[in-house]
Amino acid sequence: MKKEHLLLLLIMLISLWKVRAQNNQNINIQFENTPLKEAVLQLEEASSFSFYFDEDWLKGYFVSKAFENESITVVLDGIFENTNINYLVRDEKIILVNNSYIYTNLPENFFNGAAEKKTYKQENIAPIFQEEYTSQTTIQHRKLVTIGKQLPNSANRTYVLSGTFTNSSTGEPLQNLSISTVDRSKYAVTDSNGYFSLRLPYGLNKLETNLLGFEKIRQDVIMYGDGEIKLRLRENTESLEEVVVKSKKDVNVRDAVVGVTSINIESVKTIPLVLGERDLLKVATTMPGIKTAGEGSSGFNVRGGRADQNLILLDDAVLYNPSHFLGFFSAVNPFTTGSMQVYKASIPAEYGGRLSSVFDIETKSGSMEKFKGEGSVGPITANLAIEAPIVKEKASVIAGFRATYSDWILRSLDEEQLKNSEASFYDGIVKYKHNIDNNNTLESTVYFSKDRFSITSDSIFDYQNRLISFKYGHAFNEKNRAEVLFASSQYKYGINYEARANKDFDFGYELNEYQAKFNFNYKFSKQHKFTYGLSSKLYAIDPGNISPIGANSDVTEKSINREKGLESAVYFSDMFEVNDKLLIDIGLRYSFYASLGAATQNVYAEGVPKSENSIIEVKNYDNNEFIKTYGGPEYRISARYLLGNNFSVKGGFNTTIQYLHLLSTNTTMSPTDIWKLSDLNVEPQRASQYSLGFFKNLPDQSIELSVEGYYKKMKDILDYKVGAQLILNETLETELLQGQGKAYGVEFLLKKNEGRFNGYLGYSYSRSFVKLDSQLLQERVNYGNFFPANYDKPHDFTVVANYKLTKRFSFSGNFTYQTGRPITYPVGRFYFAGEEQVLYSDRNQYRIPDYFRLDLGVNIEGNHKRNKLAHSFINISVYNVLGRNNPYSVFFVNEAGQIQAYKTSIFSVPVPTITYNFKF
Repeated sequence: MKKEHLLLLLIMLISLWKVRAQNNQNINIQFENTPLKEAVLQLEEASSFSFYFDEDWLKGYFVSKAFENESITVVLDGIFENTNINYLVRDEKIILVNNSYIYTNLPENFFNGAAEKKTYKQENIAPIFQEEYTSQTTIQHRKLVTIGKQLPNSANRTYVLSGTFTNSSTGEPLQNLSISTVDRSKYAVTDSNGYFSLRLPYGLNKLETNLLGFEKIRQDVIMYGDGEIKLRLRENTESLEEVVVKSKKDVNVRDAVVGVTSINIESVKTIPLVLGERDLLKVATTMPGIKTAGEGSSGFNVRGGRADQNLILLDDAVLYNPSHFLGFFSAVNPFTTGSMQVYKASIPAEYGGRLSSVFDIETKSGSMEKFKGEGSVGPITANLAIEAPIVKEKASVIAGFRATYSDWILRSLDEEQLKNSEASFYDGIVKYKHNIDNNNTLESTVYFSKDRFSITSDSIFDYQNRLISFKYGHAFNEKNRAEVLFASSQYKYGINYEARANKDFDFGYELNEYQAKFNFNYKFSKQHKFTYGLSSKLYAIDPGNISPIGANSDVTEKSINREKGLESAVYFSDMFEVNDKLLIDIGLRYSFYASLGAATQNVYAEGVPKSENSIIEVKNYDNNEFIKTYGGPEYRISARYLLGNNFSVKGGFNTTIQYLHLLSTNTTMSPTDIWKLSDLNVEPQRASQYSLGFFKNLPDQSIELSVEGYYKKMKDILDYKVGAQLILNETLETELLQGQGKAYGVEFLLKKNEGRFNGYLGYSYSRSFVKLDSQLLQERVNYGNFFPANYDKPHDFTVVANYKLTKRFSFSGNFTYQTGRPITYPVGRFYFAGEEQVLYSDRNQYRIPDYFRLDLGVNIEGNHKRNKLAHSFINISVYNVLGRNNPYSVFFVNEAGQIQAYKTSIFSVPVPTITYNFKF
């Protein structure tokens, strides 16, 4: 052998020995929830290897492993086990690659020899050759997408590709869209949620879509494992650059917000509800932490708060009475609603004025491509929503109208008393959106609703909501955006009584609110996103006026002076991404309130109960003169810390101030309730809430788990004295009490989002207490101790489930159990002045019976023919299948000297319903 050959052989042996020695380095290293990038850098420091990679590949992954005297390959296999990262070791260099695997033992001329390629394919080493696109005019090509992580010896396997298709203009799911390989060997059709599932072989797959009226696309997908993809299609043949590959299902884990509930608008249609009416707000009450006082009741109690402590926004304007039919239906049209989020804690700094929650409801934008609509016909209501482009791809309008024909049903009955009664409502909404250019948008919404009913022929009651909002958005650049909002809300009601000529009267009440808001968003850096702005709103309340009807009426005309108040605020928040694990949302809101004249205010003597006899001074204030001012900082802090890829802990603290109060002697909200502004004698309500939660998604990302706990303290909450007169009272403050409140609880939610069987299970244990203490015996309740609030229900358990039997048929169910609410019972009798009197227990010492209800439904989708006038959906449901006689209230009457207890129920028998829904 020649010398040069011996020398070459010696060099090769030395190199092989060196590489082997490097690979056999004994490494001792430990990671505990360490971000993957940091783990790689620690490994680089602990060894002689240098790493080469793209930082974006490593984001969102964490490592919790320990290695003792292990080789570099064992360590690398361990830390990249649950990622899409592969690696190549060369000398003292480690090259990371995303998705793909690098083969290092291919024979010479592999890429030119068909025989060699065939041999290696049989050995499960299948290289992927991507063909160049050919120019076509009818199919739009999308960027190549890689799914999963390539592994050796996997060429003969198949994998599942799943995903969704949505309309790029409206965000709605695309049903009946076909997706197939170009050779038609693999084929799937999307369901009503735009979802599909397709099993594909390893390697490159060329897919095509087909749906009448939408662009056709070709999507090349390299399959290395199971995965999903989300695509958006336009309603024409123009190409769309955006392709979203990463799932956003883990938003519940990764967001910093704690105590937020998002309502899936599409899923509402399958939940059985009374009389077949889709009801977003009723569905919200099936979630942990959101309750109602009873069946058919109006208002919501969120985490131990009163019904007036919820800010309900419809396109940024306040909706004061969110119900129809005295609480049976919500006043929000489900067909025109795009999204709804409920903030039970971590309320964003831009919102204020309520203690407990924010219901942020947004109307969806109309289609800018074509005319379309949706509607339903139920037992007593009909609903129709239409969308139309005004200027194609630039401006659109959506309009919805809903009404009941219950009056016609009542007039058709044989019962004379019901035949002469009234019960009707209607509402309408119109939203206009205009994309002026890439940097300017304009939105405007008008909403109106009215209820009218008469249980007896001698009186008519009606109430109505009206709101208008106008929002202009401007993008200064990629980092800065601003919004200007103007909104107006009105709520009013009236009673017309004509039974006895000498008692006939007309009563009216009205509340108006006017708001201006300037909101700014600034992306300062990758770590900091600022939101800041200022807002101001003017309240004007006419507390009530009564006037006689006819010349023979003995009713005296009376009007309570108008109340006015100005509430303003400035706010700032920072979404601060400290590192891959820690995300903090910190905000500060400073609110200022002024009670305004013209008004007359009473000053009362100290140390004695407030009454007309204890007035020591009457102050008069001119128009817009400051009567009394209040204000203070409101802190909003929340944080998320990732404990793993699908596991996080979140905590929050927020303080709130409320200057507006709802006064009611009823257990639940009533249309005849009155709103009262803070003034010289009524302090604003204040609250602080602490919350902590753990959030976990199971590996397949279709199951969500969460456990949240909270503790809330409240002060200066309003209550009333026994027998209080709230309407047309010029010295209303003498009937009111202000005290403390506290609430605490734990909420559990298990939610399955996909598959044939989906739904959620929610449970909450919560308590809410009130303390009305005073040095004055007349203003003390239950000896000044904490006692359960009217809406305190410790146990609340709900199951909502849906099972898809086929693509057209599904079954749904809803089960609810709640502890009975508190009530005050008579516990004895005594005689005074020769008459029998009733002795009552402490306030809210007892409870009405527990509540439980089972609802079942069958959902039938229309046929899936492509060319048809409209798509139909039929819901057949039975509300209260078991016929449970759930008590709404318990009351007591004296009959022949005996105290008798009675209970009232709303639906004590099963209520079947058939609702026909259509979409065109």
